[in-house]
Amino acid sequence: MNKVFYPFLQLLIFIAAIFPVKAQDAPFTRTLTLADAVQLAKENSPRYRSASVRYENRQWQYKTFRSNFYPQLNLSGVLPEYNRTIDPRITDTGSLIFINTHNANSFLQLSLGQEIWPTGGYISINTQLKRLDDFQAESNQTRYSSIPATITLRQPIFGFNNRAWDRKIAPLRFEEAKRDFWEEMEDISSATTDHFFNLLLSQISLQITEKNVANNDTLYKIAEVRYEEDEIQEDELLQMELTLLNSLQNLEQAILDVEANTLRLKVFLGITDNYPITLIPPDATPEFEVDEEIALEQAHKNRQVIIGYKREILEAERRVAQAKGETGFTADLFASFGLTQQALEFQEVYKEPAPQQRVRIGFNMPVMDWGRTASRLGTATANETLVKENVEQQRVNFDQEIYLNVKRFRVLRKQMAGAKRANEIAEKRYNLTRARYLKGQLSLLDLNVATEERDKATRSYISSLESFWSAYYRIRRLTLYDFERNESLLAEIQ
Repeated sequence: MNKVFYPFLQLLIFIAAIFPVKAQDAPFTRTLTLADAVQLAKENSPRYRSASVRYENRQWQYKTFRSNFYPQLNLSGVLPEYNRTIDPRITDTGSLIFINTHNANSFLQLSLGQEIWPTGGYISINTQLKRLDDFQAESNQTRYSSIPATITLRQPIFGFNNRAWDRKIAPLRFEEAKRDFWEEMEDISSATTDHFFNLLLSQISLQITEKNVANNDTLYKIAEVRYEEDEIQEDELLQMELTLLNSLQNLEQAILDVEANTLRLKVFLGITDNYPITLIPPDATPEFEVDEEIALEQAHKNRQVIIGYKREILEAERRVAQAKGETGFTADLFASFGLTQQALEFQEVYKEPAPQQRVRIGFNMPVMDWGRTASRLGTATANETLVKENVEQQRVNFDQEIYLNVKRFRVLRKQMAGAKRANEIAEKRYNLTRARYLKGQLSLLDLNVATEERDKATRSYISSLESFWSAYYRIRRLTLYDFERNESLLAEIQ
C-alpha cells in the first residue's frame, strides 16, 4: 500500500508547491527589472524632480552672474515732478524767509554702462535732458538743460578687486552644480537598488514561505497517516504540526513585508497606481572590469568634490587678497568728461554745447591701527595654509575611497557567483532530502535542516545580488563614469 501511496503523495507535494506561485499572477501586474526601476526613478521620482529644480535654479543664478559682465543699457526719468509748496530760503543777509514755490520738473537719462572686471572699474556713457517749468515767473517760464554726452569712469586703485575673483570662482560653482546633479542621479540609482532588493527579498521570502506552508501541510497529513499506521512516534507528529503553525505565522509576516516594501518602492519611484509589482532578479552578471587607474582618472576629472577643492583654495587666496586690499593704502579715481548746454527753447538746447569735466582722486591710508592690519592679514594667511593642508589630506582620503571601492566591487562579484552556486546546491540537496524523507530513509530533523539551509541560501543569494549592484552604482557615483559603456556620465549634461 505504501509503495503505491507515496508516489501519489509526492505528486501532491509538487502540485501544492507550485500552485501558490501561479496564483500570484495577475492580469494587471507591473513587471520591473532593476534597470527599469532605476530608469523610472531617474525620470519620475520626487528626488529627481527636486534635483532638477535645484539644478535649474543654479543655472539661472549663473546666468544672472554672467550678465554682470555685459553692457547694461538703462533708460530712467521723471515725467513729471510737480511742486506747489512753501519752502524755507536763507537770504543774503543770513535771515530765513518762506517763499511760495510752484514748478514742475521733467527728466530723462539714457545710460550705457560696462564693468571693467580686470581692474574693478566701471565706465559709462550717458545722455540727459531736463525741463523746468516755473509757473510763477512772469516770462521765460520754461527752461531746458541737456547733457548730449558724457563719459564717466570710476576706478579703484590698489584696492580689492571683487569682480575679478568672482569671475574665477563662480564658474567653478556652476561646474560643481552640474556634477552635483549627476551625483544625485547616481544616489537615486543606489537608493532605487536598496528599495528594489528590499521588495525582491520580501517577494522571494513570500514564495519560500508559501512553498513551506504547502509542503508542511502535506507532510503533516502524511505524518498523520504514518502515525495511524504506527510508523512514527507522536512527538514527530507534534513537531510536524508545530512546524506547520510556524510556517503559517511566517506567511502572514511575509505578506505584510511585501505590502510595506511595495508601498515604499512605489512612493520612491513616483508610481501612483494600485497595480501589484513583480520584480525580476538581475541574472546576468556584467562582464566589464573596473581598473583602479581609470577609476581614479575619471573621478579626478568628473567629481564635484575635486572642483570643490580648487574652489576652496581660490576662496582662501581671495580672503588673503581682500585682507591686503582693504587694510593698506587705497585710492579711488573718478573722472567725467562731456558736453552740456541750457536754453529757453528745446531746439536750442543741443546747439554749441559747452565742455564739462570733473576729476577727483580720493585716498585712504591707515596711520595707526594697533596691529589690526597685520592681524587681518595674518589670519587670512594662516587660514589659507590650513585650507591647503586640509585639501591635500582630503585628496588622499578620496583616492583611498576609490581604490577600496574598486577592490570591494571585485570581491562582491566573486561572492555573488559563489552565492549563486550555493543556492543551486542547497535547492538540489533539499529536493534529494525530501525524496528520501518521503521514502522513510531520513528523519524529520534532516528535512528541517535541509529546508532551513535552502531558505538561507536563497536569501543569501538575493543579498549578494543587492551588495553587488549597490557596489556597481557606488562605483558609478564615485567616478561619474559608466564602465559598461566606457563613457563619462557628464557627456549627457553638455
